[in-house]
Amino acid sequence: MRTTDVIDLVTKHRNDRGGLVTILEDIQSKYGYLPENVLRIVATETGQSLVDVYGVATFYKSFSLKPRGNHLCSVCLGTACHVRNADQIAAEFIKQLGIQPKETTPDREFTLDTVNCLGACALGPIVVIDGHYFSQVKKADVKKILDQFRTGREALEVKADQRIFPVEVNCPRCNHSLMDSTSYIDGYPSIRVTVSFGNTHAWLRLSSLYGSYSVEHETEIPFETIIHIFCPHCHAELTSATVCPDCGAPMVPMIVVGGGMVQICSRRGCKGHMLDLNGVNF
Repeated sequence: MRTTDVIDLVTKHRNDRGGLVTILEDIQSKYGYLPENVLRIVATETGQSLVDVYGVATFYKSFSLKPRGNHLCSVCLGTACHVRNADQIAAEFIKQLGIQPKETTPDREFTLDTVNCLGACALGPIVVIDGHYFSQVKKADVKKILDQFRTGREALEVKADQRIFPVEVNCPRCNHSLMDSTSYIDGYPSIRVTVSFGNTHAWLRLSSLYGSYSVEHETEIPFETIIHIFCPHCHAELTSATVCPDCGAPMVPMIVVGGGMVQICSRRGCKGHMLDLNGVNF
């Protein structure tokens, strides 16, 4: 990125709420990470100290100071997964990839990460690669999982498991169904909403299978972009007072038919989500 490009981004977002975060999001969407020399330019152009800029870049987990690979592999080491020997799964990924967590393979194919929770504790040990969930992973599965991505076979099927279940959701504003029975994802009716980012407005379909992050979109959404999601019926924006525990972006709420709420992170690529089937906390 040229210095003039960085200056243009700073100028564009100077008056935005959360302008520094937005600037860093745009930079990462182009580079895939936040180069040190670019952070220095941002600090100079915004009038903020490099310490402050660096603090924001390291506070949000979605930002990376190192180049990432084509595939982001996250191994859960949370309590529920840990007691099911998740540390052995992580060790096998380290062995197979030849890198440590937070590192990227020399061919830039895989970046390995370990996380504290992926929100599917009952299915541990959990591994997520590019939004695809793998549950109850064993050491013998690791090479097979990696090979699927190495050979480009990324259209993976979600395992039939009674603990991975479809949810039917309504708009929290008008209570109209968001289900689209004309278009199936993962074998179930999809969730259709409208999204906007920048000057772009388009439709987005989400998998209704909890634990899956399969999506279909009218237009490509840049990685790390925070999108605004709207009901296609009443056109109200679906917003919550809750922020993502992983990256701090706003959560998007949808009412679960039968009681409860599911919330998903509004940041493209973030896996943050919450499911409350006991009551609506909105």
